[in-house]
Amino acid sequence: MKSLALFALLLAATLSAHAKDSGLAYVSSEKDHAITLVDLKTLAVVGTIPTCKRPRHMQRLAGDTQLMVACSDSGRADLIDLATRRSVGSMALGDDPEVFDLSPDGTAAYVSAEDDGALNVFDLVTKKQRGSVPLGKEPEGVTVSADGRRVYVTSEVANMVHVVDAGTLQVVKNIAVGKRPRRFAFSADGSELWVTNELGSSVSIISVRDLAVVATVPFDVKGMRADDITPVGLTLSRDGKTMYVGLGRANHVAFVDVATRKTTQLVLVGKRAWGLALNRDGSRLFVVNGLSDDMTVVDTASAKALKTLAVGRVPHTVVVDD
Repeated sequence: MKSLALFALLLAATLSAHAKDSGLAYVSSEKDHAITLVDLKTLAVVGTIPTCKRPRHMQRLAGDTQLMVACSDSGRADLIDLATRRSVGSMALGDDPEVFDLSPDGTAAYVSAEDDGALNVFDLVTKKQRGSVPLGKEPEGVTVSADGRRVYVTSEVANMVHVVDAGTLQVVKNIAVGKRPRRFAFSADGSELWVTNELGSSVSIISVRDLAVVATVPFDVKGMRADDITPVGLTLSRDGKTMYVGLGRANHVAFVDVATRKTTQLVLVGKRAWGLALNRDGSRLFVVNGLSDDMTVVDTASAKALKTLAVGRVPHTVVVDD
């Protein structure tokens, strides 16, 4: 019996070790109701994980052993064990959850509820809803400040960023930005919050201290109309000097110098460049393309696309685990 118990402990430890740094990219596929697995060394698809209906945004939970997947058509989150690559549980999230962020201590999830026009807060320990904050129509992007005191939420219809006090769950300010704001990224020092404006062909930059827009970065792609430049996903380089912005239907990723707020490079990728993620050292940028059903891997040093591979129908989010 003791040997069996010891074997079980060793097995659990082994699985836990393999759960981290799996060497995979996980890509949610809205139409396939699955997560596609991509080997980061070979850049080849090595499997899929069935999940709930219309998986969209994903994040690793505290401890990096599970992946939380928001499924809009199921109204819940699927919890995927990264060691076994299987669903190990779920949590109700209400109607049409899309994007979420986690509290710094990993105990709460802040989820945009598009149909309800609200930010819903869930306890990740009890898997129960803690509260709800009414917002403008069609809230989408969500990000939590590093200290956990504020939650920022975009409202696509109101063209605003709502600033929510995480302690009181009250809106402390509404900030007007560009047309149809979507996603966020903080600057390296946390003083600026960059917001993509999908129908404004731009990014608004918010001063976190003043809670006001201090600059706008417009985008221009030769041969394309402004209406075709629809930025959504963005992520900051590891050195904090470059903001990578997916330009949606413009089928490019823009490299924006954070200091000068100027575009320095444009990289051609797939159709409707959407979700973005970097590997650990920042040498590769992974771009999911929602209308060409693929993902482009970009070498950030040379600003060149290395490979584009099919990753399921309507990919939404990529999480890199290296």
